Amino acid sequence: MTSPLVSSSPSAEGRWTPRLWGTLLVLCAAMFLDALDVSMVGVALPSIGADLGLSTSTLQWIVSGYILGYGGLLLLGGRAADLLGRREVFLIALGVFAVASLLGGLVDSGPLLIASRFIKGLSAAFTAPAGLSIITTTFPEGPLRNRALAIYTTCAATGFSMGLVLSGFLTEASWRLTMLLPAPIALIALIAGLKLLPRSPRSRDHQGYDVPGAVLGTASMLLLVFTVVQAHEVGWASARTLLSFAVVAVLLAAFVTVERRSPSPLIRLGVLRSGSQLRAQFGAMTLFGSYIGFQFLVTLYMQTLLGWSALHTALAFLPSGAVVALSATKVGSIVDRFGTPRLIVAGFALMTTGYALFLGIDLDPVYAAAILPSMLLIGSAFALVFPSLNIQATNGVDDHEQGMVSGLLNTSVQVGGAIFLAMVTAVVTAGAPDDATPQAVLDSYRPGLYLVTGIAAVGLLLSLSGLRSRTRGGSLVVAKSTTRETEAERIAVRD
Repeated sequence: MTSPLVSSSPSAEGRWTPRLWGTLLVLCAAMFLDALDVSMVGVALPSIGADLGLSTSTLQWIVSGYILGYGGLLLLGGRAADLLGRREVFLIALGVFAVASLLGGLVDSGPLLIASRFIKGLSAAFTAPAGLSIITTTFPEGPLRNRALAIYTTCAATGFSMGLVLSGFLTEASWRLTMLLPAPIALIALIAGLKLLPRSPRSRDHQGYDVPGAVLGTASMLLLVFTVVQAHEVGWASARTLLSFAVVAVLLAAFVTVERRSPSPLIRLGVLRSGSQLRAQFGAMTLFGSYIGFQFLVTLYMQTLLGWSALHTALAFLPSGAVVALSATKVGSIVDRFGTPRLIVAGFALMTTGYALFLGIDLDPVYAAAILPSMLLIGSAFALVFPSLNIQATNGVDDHEQGMVSGLLNTSVQVGGAIFLAMVTAVVTAGAPDDATPQAVLDSYRPGLYLVTGIAAVGLLLSLSGLRSRTRGGSLVVAKSTTRETEAERIAVRD
């Protein structure tokens, strides 16, 4: 089939139809909201605690509740998109997200607010993999998909950066505005999605759904995230934590056994035999795990030791997000030229350097000299690595498994963030000084910064092993993108 949109020549990249742009913008809006929601609530926590009379341990669950719902159900969300229809799953979950956002801004009870956050995380666990799989089944492998994924993944970093700044302004008026803001945006995206998103066929697999795998996979991920989140409070070596990890291991072993025998598994384990797939999954864990730990420590440093306001702190992080946002339309062509393995290596090298530079921070920093270089390096790293990981994870995967792989990648992001943040927190807490002078507190942060740098260095070492397979991976993209009719072609013909 010949299409004016899809072609093997690079010049075809610029001929997207308005409908294709609209489809991509709807999906980007959902990704933007996920990241926006995570970053906005952190700055608003002190105001929420004061207004609702919540303790610090209860406030933690306003953040952890979202992570629990999001990280725990991503595997199920990704497979549901494949089996039940990507469009349907995406739109229903987006509607739930809008309603939960509205409720979160109206409640007057801590438990109800935590419940609304859990529901939002649950809905994001379905929109994220469904949205990514819509892109990967709409745009063929090669320049078209690379460009679309670069724009899509950039929206996450942009949303996170904007959330930090917006929350600084909104919280000055009321913390409720930070909860309510996503609701109208989600509603607009939902209405647009009903018109623009392409219909996707449901699975024709008559072997049934993998109910045991769904139960075991969801239970193991929920318990893993819950255990990691709580470990800092109850103790990593406590009987409760060790028992929880033992139960997680049993559940995961049972899950693997079920998946190997299931005719329609939640995760086809053969996917993980691919070296590029494993590197993408572990790369996502180390990328986000190191950054979440870094942001946690730097936020404490700026607000606790330097006395900066929430807005001042958010603006300090803004250059990092700005680099990512400005690179949105350029990264796709860079991937086309150099390939994902090289960009992932380069990005992790920049990120490791950015973290290492921050190790020399003191109590009287000059922002332009001491902080800005790290922010620019880290932003450049994200601009290169995050889109490349998404491209690498989804290339070479059949359409009916795109949701599964997307859910797996997002699970790696969330679980990596939860685990490595807990490790960084434990290291810093263990070194907390009895004499809480500013210099002593800063010194207690340094082991955490070393750990963050080490995590990024591990990501760099893992990514270096992918350089050998670059030529073989590149040939796959060309072959597949020139032979498979995609939804992008069908949309172009209709328009």
